[in-house]
Amino acid sequence: MTKIIGLTGGIGSGKTTVAKLFMDSGIPVYIADDEAKKLTDLPEITEQIRTVFGSTVFENGKINRQKLAVIVFNEPELLKKLNAIIHPAVKKHFENWVSHHHEAPFVIKETAILFESGSYMDCDLVITVTAPLEIRLQRVLERDQTTRENVLKRIQNQWTDEARNSKSDFIIHNLDLDSTKKQVADLLKKLTIQ
Repeated sequence: MTKIIGLTGGIGSGKTTVAKLFMDSGIPVYIADDEAKKLTDLPEITEQIRTVFGSTVFENGKINRQKLAVIVFNEPELLKKLNAIIHPAVKKHFENWVSHHHEAPFVIKETAILFESGSYMDCDLVITVTAPLEIRLQRVLERDQTTRENVLKRIQNQWTDEARNSKSDFIIHNLDLDSTKKQVADLLKKLTIQ
């Protein structure tokens, strides 16, 4: 039976970097956010989003993700409604994906909201990636076309590092690439033994 290892962390913590390091080591990695974006383009999901949010979040027939993000990160109740549409679809898609990787001793499910969505309960182990707040803010500001205020709002909608760490089996402190690579290599040895 393939083990499912959750990989999470707050925005800008470096989850994607850590996920890529696992991928480079030959471990199958499911990037939930990427898959969720693809799933929102499916007609049945698009229609549910249109029903809840109206046409204002659409542009040329497609969901304008930035508009949608601004709305849901300012309205926690609307974020819950969006998650209620997307999470079941991602869960089903992930289960199908795992069935195609049954030969792997374990797979990684990378998602920012592993705990918030409750999907950590479907994982055998959980890895949390952390980084100091200022480093996280700098990473997101360099990566996204956004403001410090918007990033802080998104952080406020996520669990704190302390809350995530308390429910995690492993913690990777992502301060610089070299130390993160070493932590991932050490963790891979532990996971291979288990």
